[in-house]
Amino acid sequence: MLTRVRNGLQADKTVVRMPASRVKEAIAGVLKDEGYVNDFRVIEEEGKPTLEIDLRYYEDKPVIDHLSRISKPGRRVYRNKDGLPKVRGGLGVAIVSTSQGIMTDRAARKAGVGGEVLCYVA
Repeated sequence: MLTRVRNGLQADKTVVRMPASRVKEAIAGVLKDEGYVNDFRVIEEEGKPTLEIDLRYYEDKPVIDHLSRISKPGRRVYRNKDGLPKVRGGLGVAIVSTSQGIMTDRAARKAGVGGEVLCYVA
């Protein structure tokens, strides 16, 4: 998912599409709440759910400057509430999968939970 968004931004696309899943929808929801994307929706294409994300630009430049995956299948990265990272000194967000759902690092600290650090967005 992150690679498709990154490639879409490099190619100046306004919309990117990918196969949908609950985790991808939750990550897209966090990106929308934080203002990194305009909107997202799940549509049916050939009988299969497809996630469609509207990318956001400001003065013809992408709002997302940096998007990187942290926890990978070969090496999962978990942090407790005190060890959650601050991305670019608090200017970016880390998306964390917690027992209470997928949320930003700030929301996880406020809720007092840690979890798997999925990605950094700035």
